Amino acid sequence: MLARSLAGDADIEVVGEARDAAHANELVNLRCPDVITLDIEMPGTDGLSFLRQLMRERPTPVIIVSSHTPPGSIRSVEALRAGAVQVIAKPRGTSALGGLGTVLKDIIRGLRQSPVHVRAAAPRQTGARPVAAGGPLGNGLIAIGASAGGPQAIETILTKLPADSPPILIVQHMPTVFVPLLAEQLNQACALQVRVAMGGEEPARGSVYLAPGDHHLLVHQHNGALVMRVTRGPRVHFQRPAVDVLFQSLARLRDIPIVGVVLTGMGQDGAEGLLAIREAGHETIAEDPRSCVVFGMPREAIARGAAASVLPVDLIPPAIVGRFQRVARQ
Repeated sequence: MLARSLAGDADIEVVGEARDAAHANELVNLRCPDVITLDIEMPGTDGLSFLRQLMRERPTPVIIVSSHTPPGSIRSVEALRAGAVQVIAKPRGTSALGGLGTVLKDIIRGLRQSPVHVRAAAPRQTGARPVAAGGPLGNGLIAIGASAGGPQAIETILTKLPADSPPILIVQHMPTVFVPLLAEQLNQACALQVRVAMGGEEPARGSVYLAPGDHHLLVHQHNGALVMRVTRGPRVHFQRPAVDVLFQSLARLRDIPIVGVVLTGMGQDGAEGLLAIREAGHETIAEDPRSCVVFGMPREAIARGAAASVLPVDLIPPAIVGRFQRVARQ
């Protein structure tokens, strides 16, 4: 069904269909595809094992097409960390197949428009050492936006930030069903408390809040306190949640130090919002192309002058810590 959907477009060519992982290995070496769609649940070798082998031997952009079942969803989130660039959910019925084909074609075209550098994920470091703060960190907010390739980059940043970091707000483009699972995996990987934002909470120090699936995340000031809000407002840049919605809400806050970060991803979401944060006098960072999986969103932010710094992902945590050390001293 996927092949028929893609084959109807003149600018996309389906060069092979594999019945299992062994057949897929043969076709990858024979056809050298630009993009691979991969189901996690396959006969014989499962999709996650195949993906890890592929990333070691022939790194290729992989789009996971996953079921809604709990085992399939958990392994799909693991696949994002293993190097898959994006995950989409299988429809629950045949009537939604047309929508799945549209989403898949949009992702494929987005990958073609942005430089893509897939790589095998580094082994997870148990007990990874955060950046040494060397003193207290001041109050404020950290905001991160990401899309394709984002889970790897977000984990890299969170595992290197101290447990007493200012509140961290994250918009990651992904289907609703996978957001709680990503939060759970990140919570296990770092010293911070990671959860899905519910709305109505006051951002707490040492906590990370992911925008819930299909909802925008915003922050506003109420009676002198910061309060998070989630809403099903209109899509922005075809996205809900959208990075720009979060960033624009932060740019309107007063007397709150902010660090805004745009990470790997397709499209332009986050560029306008990051520029608004910078124009409001705050620190802004875009991920360097050398570490991006997809250099789309950061490239757009840089082109608009929104990024005060352009850094590879492993240098972003010390830059954030340094900023809030200065806040504490001031």
